[in-house]
Amino acid sequence: MNISVKHFVALVTLLFFALLSKAQDSDAITFEAKLSKDQLGINERLRIDFSMNKDGDNFNPPNFDGFNVVMGPSQSIKSSWVNGVRSYSKTYSYILMPTARGKFTINQATIIIDGKTYKSLTQEVEITAAVERPGEEASADAVADDNLHLVAEVSKSGPYLNEAISVVYKLYVSPSINVSNFRALDNPKYNDFWSQEMPVTKYSVQNGLYEGKSYRYVILKRVVLYPQKTGELEIEPLSLEVTVDVPTNKRDFFGGKVYTSTNITVSAGQRNINVKELPTEGKPENFGGAVGKFNFSVTTTKTQLNASESLQAKVEVSGKGNLKLFQLPELSLPSALEVYEPEFNEGIRTTTEGMEGTVSNNYTIVPSFKGKYPIPGITFSYFDPETEKYRSLNSTEIMVNVIEGPNSGSANTSNPSSYSSQKSVVTASDQFHFIKTRAHLKAITTESFFGSSSFYMWFLLPMLLIPIAIIFGKKREAIGSDLAGRRIKKANKLARKYLSAAKKTLGNKDAFYIALEKALHNYLKAKLKIETSEFSKDKIEELLAQKQIEKGSIQDFISLLKNCELARYSPFSEVQMQEDYNKASEVISQMDKQL
Repeated sequence: MNISVKHFVALVTLLFFALLSKAQDSDAITFEAKLSKDQLGINERLRIDFSMNKDGDNFNPPNFDGFNVVMGPSQSIKSSWVNGVRSYSKTYSYILMPTARGKFTINQATIIIDGKTYKSLTQEVEITAAVERPGEEASADAVADDNLHLVAEVSKSGPYLNEAISVVYKLYVSPSINVSNFRALDNPKYNDFWSQEMPVTKYSVQNGLYEGKSYRYVILKRVVLYPQKTGELEIEPLSLEVTVDVPTNKRDFFGGKVYTSTNITVSAGQRNINVKELPTEGKPENFGGAVGKFNFSVTTTKTQLNASESLQAKVEVSGKGNLKLFQLPELSLPSALEVYEPEFNEGIRTTTEGMEGTVSNNYTIVPSFKGKYPIPGITFSYFDPETEKYRSLNSTEIMVNVIEGPNSGSANTSNPSSYSSQKSVVTASDQFHFIKTRAHLKAITTESFFGSSSFYMWFLLPMLLIPIAIIFGKKREAIGSDLAGRRIKKANKLARKYLSAAKKTLGNKDAFYIALEKALHNYLKAKLKIETSEFSKDKIEELLAQKQIEKGSIQDFISLLKNCELARYSPFSEVQMQEDYNKASEVISQMDKQL
């Protein structure tokens, strides 16, 4: 069939405009909402997809009034090229569960594409009574979500300041599904708490009830917390990604159920506790922050010895409570007893009920003179949260009898309150001898001594020693009276000790970070003169800022404390431990220069 040129040109023109119109249609931007169904039972789930053919920003979903969001938003993107034409779609999907029967409107969602705001159309949904057999099989995610629950069980919702509470995280699993794996997505930080984790070495499956139904459960995590602030405190949620095997309606060749695997996220939810202040009524003046139930004693290894021999005096607190969060009372001793800096020892184990064990200071004492010296009794006070009352425990006076040694004329052994620092001159029985009446004297030549360099040296030496002795005496007196300085020196010594201990335990995560945390805390005791019970990170940051420490040094110090906490429940490499040790040494050096 012959086609004239005129008809051919008309045909080409029509084809060109058709292709042009198709290209323009393909470039048109669309944004729409699609429902899996517009009518469903109250026991069914609704899926809604918000789709667009071009990528956009600031997606804003509707409120979904009348529905609970079971899952979402999940995002999917599809892109392809067919015959040189690009096809693109991006979808935000939600799974919704109706909360009541009736007709509901799902309002508009918005998104910004190429600077313009696009809105989806509203959608009408009718919710009917529960249906016996939903029209479609529930998704694997929905089944897993209904049969898997992560719960944080808190032992006490209203503790006192520094009273122990435990948090036990349990994963409840219905017998109808299986859990094959899980991993932590977000571990709680426990701000405003002193925390100690009790590692779970083996996951033991147990049977229990959840909301009245039979479940299997495993304990994933156990933590003991001591609140360091009063008021309402927040326990952050623990979140897990769990791989779940969900049964389907399909059967294998042998008639067994066919399972499908899916990953879902579960959270323990945020928990709040209301921390009560310790009562002011009946609070002893010497109360140092101890909360729990304790015993107190002061003992010595011996009560009778010779001068220059040594004895050990132990100040010990034992029992159950915040054993790491208070300071032991100090001994007050006569000046005639030389006392060395005490050595701190602790034997503490942590259970779900809190810390229990002993802490002690061991003093080495060396008497200088013969006599009887009393070690006065001292008082230890604590708050018992069970009886909600303060208790004070007193040690008995211990008399130390030094049976051999030089006498001290100023020592008053009958009066325990007389601690004189004066030392008398000791006389010997053979001090005076018979004086000879016949003297064999020889003349002294002036050339041999008087006027010589030796004469002037011995003549001037006492004059030079007098100011040196005065300066040395004043300095010694200032050191002896500077109790705060001695405490700072002690804390600095402990900080160096624990930092040295941390270096020796490199490679052992738990021991290293416990030693590192102690070193940091004792350094703060030395420099900021604050009690251990005040060690919340917010308080530390505030006090360091008041001391005009550089912001970078403060952040480094706080990050080290966070690493010490994080190391209790996260793996840390030996490289990371070495970096934290080097960082601690550098931070302490920088802060020393600034202070």
